[in-house]
Amino acid sequence: MLPAGARLTRRADFATTIRRGRRAGRNRLVVHLHIADPMADQTITDPAPPSARAGFVVSKAVGNAVVRHRVARRLRHVVADRIEALPPGALVVVRALPPAAEASSADLGGDFDSALRSALKKSRAAEPAR
Repeated sequence: MLPAGARLTRRADFATTIRRGRRAGRNRLVVHLHIADPMADQTITDPAPPSARAGFVVSKAVGNAVVRHRVARRLRHVVADRIEALPPGALVVVRALPPAAEASSADLGGDFDSALRSALKKSRAAEPAR
């Protein structure tokens, strides 16, 4: 299960991630990745960098409520296994596409890994040189 501190819950976080982040799509899902500057929001009293957080969008196009919840549950477990590998301060939104309804957890995991690698590569390419 995805810990409470690792979940995106605010609409503003979803909007920021989708608008400012890098996108990578696969057949069953789309991954939006936004890596915020971990030191920008950090205060002196809070020395730990913010952890990565993830959110999910599973629309009615995927299926009825039972199917949507099944897909969301599978995606949560896929991301929970990989959340520690994300950079500090990373925000990830996973948007399920209609083919995700028939996909197994292994298929969703493979698509997520592939899309995440691509989004990370795009994010690193867009970083200014330091």
